[in-house]
Amino acid sequence: MNAPPPDLATRVADLEAYIRNGAPTALHSPGPGHNAWMMTSTALVLFMTLPGLALFYGGLVRRKNILSVMAQCLGCAGLVTILWWLVGYSFAFAKGTPILGGLEFALLHGVTSMPNGDYAPWVSHNVYAMYQLMFAIITPALIVGAIAERMKYAAVMTFIALWMFVVYFPLAHMIWGADGLMNGVGNPNAAIKAIDFAGGTVVHMSSGWSALVLCLILGKRTGFGKRAFLPHSVVLTMVGTGMLWVGWYGFNAGSAVAADGIAATAFTATTLATAVGATVWPALEWLTRGKPTVLGFCSGAVAGLVVITPASGFVTPAGAVAIGVLAGVVPYVACTKLKAYFGYDDALDTFGVHGVGGTLGALLTGFFATPEANPNLSTNLSGVVGHTLWLEQLKAMGLTLGLSVVATTVIGFALKATMGLRPSVDSEEQGLDDAEHGEAGYHPEEAAGHGVPMDDEPVPSAVELANAP
Repeated sequence: MNAPPPDLATRVADLEAYIRNGAPTALHSPGPGHNAWMMTSTALVLFMTLPGLALFYGGLVRRKNILSVMAQCLGCAGLVTILWWLVGYSFAFAKGTPILGGLEFALLHGVTSMPNGDYAPWVSHNVYAMYQLMFAIITPALIVGAIAERMKYAAVMTFIALWMFVVYFPLAHMIWGADGLMNGVGNPNAAIKAIDFAGGTVVHMSSGWSALVLCLILGKRTGFGKRAFLPHSVVLTMVGTGMLWVGWYGFNAGSAVAADGIAATAFTATTLATAVGATVWPALEWLTRGKPTVLGFCSGAVAGLVVITPASGFVTPAGAVAIGVLAGVVPYVACTKLKAYFGYDDALDTFGVHGVGGTLGALLTGFFATPEANPNLSTNLSGVVGHTLWLEQLKAMGLTLGLSVVATTVIGFALKATMGLRPSVDSEEQGLDDAEHGEAGYHPEEAAGHGVPMDDEPVPSAVELANAP
């Protein structure tokens, strides 16, 4: 027999639950407002990688390597999506062990438009899976910045495939999985009662520290320290920065997994910390070098976005401003002083911004998080928040750092010994666009009004092109 329809009181209670983003009693259906916000957030997070990160990184490399960086970002999107469909989502978000999920959702089996109450009572399960996919895509794409201009495309893709299984899927499960080891908000039995609202450990620490290790294994770019490696287009980097900032609202506010007050808290904190970081970084340049640079504005904005990420849904506006100040100072020192002191070739400052910034953000979350900003902190963490939460954060940071460094070391040296990591010196000097992809990002002969000459026609010189009508 069919169950009797719910009475009016139950229906009203479920409507109130929808407004508050609480669990329904009788109505099990995706909520249109929450679902719409999450589909929008999903698109925004993809927008961060394509084209945001591709343009941000593309402008920072030399012109002969712009397409190689873009190819690596696109390659991440395709490869990670396939892995996510196969088993990645299941390993990250199905129930299993505290370290890794099971195979319940392999091939996205059972991942339908009905909500999964473990993660969101009003958001379709398939929308949630696609939202989390976008995080999985951008995380390894961030690593590309440290090894730009000197790693073979095949080696990059192989590294990413292995790294996702060894680092990302376990970390995502431990931090965000319903039975995860470090999910302090969602798992009352978590051994480490840490919090990470939108990916300070899962995304930024893991990619940043892995990027440092991989760039050390790979070695420096040919000519590094002997000649200048200047960004070929700060204009593209500025455009990419704007796209990252806009997309990051989906990254942070979307991590509330609802269009509710917590999303609004994250939205506000993201805006404040980013604006402050984008002000402090160039101000430091002004004080120490005499001029504020556009690249400094861009770097400060991204640093603010990174550092606020784990705290965004847990802090007040005052906390966000304080975090923004530190986001403008600490990564600036890491990028301008630490890198120069140790001499490593983190080509586009992935470690300085994401590794250092993500680590800083995870720690600051332990000090600034408050139930005033997010009442969920009072559910399982009432005895921890405001007292020893920073210690729990240190534990999560240590585990994240250890896993990232050890796994990247093993994978990096294994690939170096088997397939090799670097192209030839000649290919590197030629540029990876041509050597690896057979293309060029720019054709000056076209810009000058000339077609590409046939094989039997002389190639016009730069002087001839410059003087052409």
